[in-house]
Amino acid sequence: MLRAGGLCLVVQDVPAALFDEEALAERLNRPDDLERCARAHHRGVEAAARRGPVVPLPMATLYRGDRSAEQAVTAREAVLSALLDRLRGRTEWAVKVHAADGAANATASDTPADSGTGAGARGRAYLSRASARRRDRQDAHGRALAEAEAVDAELRRYAVDATRHRPQSERLTGRRAPQLINVAYLVEDAESAAFKHALARLTADGRHTAVEVSASGPWIPYSFARWDEAPADAMAPDVTEPNRTEQRLMKQEARS
Repeated sequence: MLRAGGLCLVVQDVPAALFDEEALAERLNRPDDLERCARAHHRGVEAAARRGPVVPLPMATLYRGDRSAEQAVTAREAVLSALLDRLRGRTEWAVKVHAADGAANATASDTPADSGTGAGARGRAYLSRASARRRDRQDAHGRALAEAEAVDAELRRYAVDATRHRPQSERLTGRRAPQLINVAYLVEDAESAAFKHALARLTADGRHTAVEVSASGPWIPYSFARWDEAPADAMAPDVTEPNRTEQRLMKQEARS
């Protein structure tokens, strides 16, 4: 634990030979090493969060020593203190909305059962079926998108902030149905019960038959722990400074 003005930092000493730019890039390109580092980083953030709000720095943020790490934080102490105050007593909920299986089936390939090589009436019937399938697909996708937006609008009523992430691909979700929206909500701890009740109501009242809603939480509010207004170099790691025998892997700033 390091003191940086009115803030605390939780850091870890790491060997320079394993954490210089080239070695670190090589290790984090190996899935097993990447997962191990990510899990360890998250455990560190979780442990600090038991004592109060945290602002996690990106995994493997490196500094050459205590002094440079402290300076990087004290340079933005006002911004980081305000952010910690904003996150205090609030957690993150992750909500993903997929098209329902029926809607996904409607968006499947519109190739007709016959080859479409006939002439006259048979050809017109083929074109009519293909056109109808396209309309059905467009209509189903439009309904699903509208319902996904309605789900988001309802949940935002119980959150102090929300941010959208890029929808995940089928490769990541393992689902054929497309993911329509992927939203993180910042929720007051006192409103968690109301937020969960709203989630349950959305999935149980039969209003949204074109989508399926899944949620997880509460989480440490990673999606809202940003210091976007900081100057570009204020929190930059100093991995290019002259050699020293140790580097610092900064886990996160902990409580103020």
